[in-house]
Amino acid sequence: MTLSTSILLTIALAPLVGCLLAGFLGKQIGRVGAHSVTILGLLVSCGLSFYVLYQITAGGAPAYNHNLYTWFEIGRFSASVGFLVDRLTAMMMVVVTFVSLLVHVYTIGYMADDDGYQRFFSYISLFTFSMLMLVMSNNFMQLFFGWEAVGLVSYLLIGFWYKRPTAIFANLKAFLVNRVGDFGFLLGIAAVLYFLGSLDYQTVFAAAPGLVGKTLQITQNHAWDAATVIGVLLFIGAMGKSAQVPLHVWLPDSMEGPTPISALIHAATMVTAGIFMVARMSPIYELSQGALSFVMVIGATGALFTGLIGIVQNDIKRVVAYSTLSQLGYMTVALGVSAYSGAVFHLMTHAFFKALLFLGAGSVIIAMHHEQDMRYMGGLRKYMPITWITMWIGSLALVAIPFTSGFYSKDAIIEAVGASHRWGSGYAYFCVLAGAFVTALYTFRQMYLTFHGKERFTVVEHHGHGHHDHDDHGHHKPGELAHAPHESPWVVTLPLILLAIPSLLVGFFTIGPMLFGGWFGQAIHVEEANNVLGELAGEFHGAAAMALHGFWSWPFGLVALAFVITTYIYLFNPAMAGKIKTAFKPLWTVLDRKYWVDDVYFAVFARGGVKLGRLFWKAGDAAVIDGALVNGSAGVVQRIAAGMRKLQSGYLYHYAFAMILGLILLLGGFWLVGQ
Repeated sequence: MTLSTSILLTIALAPLVGCLLAGFLGKQIGRVGAHSVTILGLLVSCGLSFYVLYQITAGGAPAYNHNLYTWFEIGRFSASVGFLVDRLTAMMMVVVTFVSLLVHVYTIGYMADDDGYQRFFSYISLFTFSMLMLVMSNNFMQLFFGWEAVGLVSYLLIGFWYKRPTAIFANLKAFLVNRVGDFGFLLGIAAVLYFLGSLDYQTVFAAAPGLVGKTLQITQNHAWDAATVIGVLLFIGAMGKSAQVPLHVWLPDSMEGPTPISALIHAATMVTAGIFMVARMSPIYELSQGALSFVMVIGATGALFTGLIGIVQNDIKRVVAYSTLSQLGYMTVALGVSAYSGAVFHLMTHAFFKALLFLGAGSVIIAMHHEQDMRYMGGLRKYMPITWITMWIGSLALVAIPFTSGFYSKDAIIEAVGASHRWGSGYAYFCVLAGAFVTALYTFRQMYLTFHGKERFTVVEHHGHGHHDHDDHGHHKPGELAHAPHESPWVVTLPLILLAIPSLLVGFFTIGPMLFGGWFGQAIHVEEANNVLGELAGEFHGAAAMALHGFWSWPFGLVALAFVITTYIYLFNPAMAGKIKTAFKPLWTVLDRKYWVDDVYFAVFARGGVKLGRLFWKAGDAAVIDGALVNGSAGVVQRIAAGMRKLQSGYLYHYAFAMILGLILLLGGFWLVGQ
């Protein structure tokens, strides 16, 4: 049984059709029409993705790899549109379409009062199409198309409320930081073409062993190993897209966009594109210890240090944003120790529980009339029981409590890093262990501040029309609400419940085959010497045994310690939080300023760019172009014209004289030529 091309085309194109209908015919089909066509497209896409996954895993269908359309051929180089659908792709397709479908449904409730309703549905469907093109591609050209397309849609969505200056600043920042990463990515693709002569995955991976011993002269005295150069350049692309240090600064600011995209783009799908790409490129990465060490150290730094910033945040969405940065760090560390399937497994479990946390935060924001500051919440559990329970499920998965899906993927990564002997693995192991403690600190703090303790808001009866626009926080002081909070409508809570189920259960059923059963088959290639998951397989005696053993592990001990600390502070002694902040003021300042990375970028690159522009404007534009070329040429023309004007006197005998003179010169010329 082979996969049919028409099914794969339908999966990719159904969201695009929905996007075009909602985008171009939004006024004609109205709000209901816009969400109906896009959700229908996603339903088709998601259903068929599950069917494809079933065919590949249980139906015995072989991996599908075909070019559908050749764009151009120049000599031996060609660029095609084609699909490569193996187990890795099929799993990504299911994650992308399933989370996207739930986000579409949730959006009906979240964006109900917004003027840009149809536009929003059009954008998120376009995003899903772009992401599917990225994960289904069988060549670097199409991968790059999908890569840039998700970047574009991300830009459009972060700046969706374009009347807010903060949103416009955030989407420009995301766009510019991603350009930096994409430049490296493009150079990496060029290096692949230069050394391996093709952009087709299969051809490239087959030829990859030939990279051993090849070098590239980048600096004068040092020849760089070709595989390392390719690996590092491609990973720079992943650093931009998957928000790795130091290109991570765009992701927290991207919370300016509406909450549904925070869940879709910045938790479940787009930021994982870089992780997926490195896993897909495993045959190249396995050739270079240097590139893998680079990946591991960058990931470890992100896992710990971006998580620390989450502890001092008060905006409910920003806490989840920093936890996303930290979890992306964990995935990247796994890639760096050659545990590619561990990284992709964490990518999958994380997509469910992090989308759940973002959508849960959105549900809270709706109830609080678009108040996002947790200092003005508290005690919400009695008003919003479904949101409260589902968010606790997501939080327990995030901090990796045994038996939740987050436990299986995160603990496997920590164990894999512990088993690795690669350069930098000691530092990475410390970071991922300490990161477990930090994750628990900010997660429990967020839950207590939002749902537990005493209410820190007051309900003020508001007379007049109670409509609150999304761009507007109402006319209340912080912490004052027009109505008491209440549970969100079913279009919001149903996606929460449907995400809570896999957040709890998916890890238990999939860890055996995915991590230790060679489930990915040929899709992921690991050299025997680097196979850390293979070493751990001997100690794996089933999901239940792993979870029970997890209660006696270091990570769980650290999580329990964080639980005790946060419970004591936020439930029994709230005044202590302020005292700790005062006692650790210097450290708090460092975290609150985000290590001054943004400030440095702004001072050096943004201001430097402006100054450079001014210099070019003054020296180049004003002096050379305006002064010499434009004004100078105008001056020359003026002088010639003034001379010509003197010749045009208007007297007849002047003209007769000029004609006779001209005739004499012409005849003289002919006579000379004749000689």
